[in-house]
Amino acid sequence: MADFSVVDTGSGTLTPERLEELYERTRRIYLSNSFPWVVGFSGGKDSSATLQVVWKALAALPPKQRTKPVYVLTSDTLVETPVIVDYIDKTLARINEAAKQQGMPFEAHKVVPQLEDTFWVNLIGKGYPAPYNRFRWCTDRLKIKPANKFILKTAAKYGEVIVVLGIRKAESMTRAQSMSLTEIKGSDLRRHTTLPNASVYAPIEDLTTDEVWSYLLTVPSPWGNQNRDLLAMYRNAHQGECPLVVDTTTPSCGNSRFGCWVCTVVERDHSMEALIDNGEEWLEPLLELRDLLQSTQEPEAKAKVRDHKRRGGMVSFKADGGIARGPYRLDFCREVLQRLLEAQEAIAKDPEGQDVELISPAELHYIRKIWRNERGDWADTVPNIYRAATGRDLNWPVDDAPRFDQDDRALLEEICDREGISASMVAKLIDTEKQNQGLARRAGIFDQLERVLTENWQSESEVLAEIAES
Repeated sequence: MADFSVVDTGSGTLTPERLEELYERTRRIYLSNSFPWVVGFSGGKDSSATLQVVWKALAALPPKQRTKPVYVLTSDTLVETPVIVDYIDKTLARINEAAKQQGMPFEAHKVVPQLEDTFWVNLIGKGYPAPYNRFRWCTDRLKIKPANKFILKTAAKYGEVIVVLGIRKAESMTRAQSMSLTEIKGSDLRRHTTLPNASVYAPIEDLTTDEVWSYLLTVPSPWGNQNRDLLAMYRNAHQGECPLVVDTTTPSCGNSRFGCWVCTVVERDHSMEALIDNGEEWLEPLLELRDLLQSTQEPEAKAKVRDHKRRGGMVSFKADGGIARGPYRLDFCREVLQRLLEAQEAIAKDPEGQDVELISPAELHYIRKIWRNERGDWADTVPNIYRAATGRDLNWPVDDAPRFDQDDRALLEEICDREGISASMVAKLIDTEKQNQGLARRAGIFDQLERVLTENWQSESEVLAEIAES
């Protein structure tokens, strides 16, 4: 019988018999085929309970039957709340150590987005605006792609994979409806909505929130975590968790839950505010920067910080005739980078934040490349911003090819102004040509130059004047 006493949660009684049925079902599914399992683990209550159920169920099997690997997968967006990152990193280490000691088939892995997909490369480098409800560009890049890459690689090796998720029908009516749509008749598994070689098992799908907590607080963690510490963290932040997101039906964050500290899908980050109110004052610079990004979604702010052209170079209009704003202007991206580096320096002065890295050197180098090659940053401002904010220098690579500088840009603008030509257009033509220097085949250079020439190079005032005349 399970090591569990009867707990009346107020929403139903979770009995030893019911829990044993859950364990038995988990063992039956595990033994039914040779496909490995990937357990989504975010460190929150639902994913912790799910992993704990799987661990406890498999621990009752003879060692010779525990041959199928169970991968514990955490997706780190690289902009997670530092307090949560520290908790998860320590938990993953305990899971791997406990698995070795107990002879269990668990392996904990953490995946991160590719460099070109990170939050800061896209927001600061390319100028993507802070995410909002109708443009959550972050979810796919930061969560879905890294997790699915691991799952697809595992499926390719074994033929198929079972993804184990801590999703529950009681989370919301929407969640219950979406889960019903993926049910496979006569099976304990569900269809994965996007990956053909993956099925989904949801062990705790029928548990209520109270039942999840009663389980965690009654049954000890098999990898040595103190579940009451998890409860204390929830109480300090007054929030829920961000699940491992594997498709667009999985609820991403945006309800101010544990997750990305930069999340701007909600107006206020109540979880970060609560953490600060409960003694984590060193997080204040992060909250201030997050609030700055959120403020750029206000209608009056968009015209100040976002370009009138889209990233493709054309001007688009909304239904009301107003301009549909494009990426952040380079000047604002410079301000955000400065504020981000200053925040990193500020939190490093606190013992809790001295090892926290908000933006990596690799991201800084990539942002510098984007600014110089795509955004006309002839002044090469990334090293200057880094030096001003930190008082240090990185090992910036030196480009042997001739480069135009700030003085050259000033001269170009003077000439173009005299001739009535867009200096930005000419600068981009020059940058396009330079990017193709040294290539053995330059067949695409004319197409690239043509795309530059077909962009809308009118200033915002010229666009508005044209609209007024039409």
